[in-house]
Amino acid sequence: MSAENIAAFVDITDVICPITFVKVKVALEDIDAGELLAIRMNDGEPVRNVPRSLKDEGHLVAAVERRVDGTFTVLVRKGGNQ
Repeated sequence: MSAENIAAFVDITDVICPITFVKVKVALEDIDAGELLAIRMNDGEPVRNVPRSLKDEGHLVAAVERRVDGTFTVLVRKGGNQ
């Protein structure tokens, strides 16, 4: 996964749903439309629900990568309507 202009990073491996999405939304507030947010999350409910919710809100899920430690890194490009 490229570090192509990642504007911010948030690690949500220590929280459970639905707080995972709340933390991601707060992180998105700190970046501009079009910028990338990298999110580290656990397998299971977070990796199923967070990307879907981000798409529903108009953001682009640019990449989802499983890491060797079993977590995932998700790159999200912030949409322009937020």
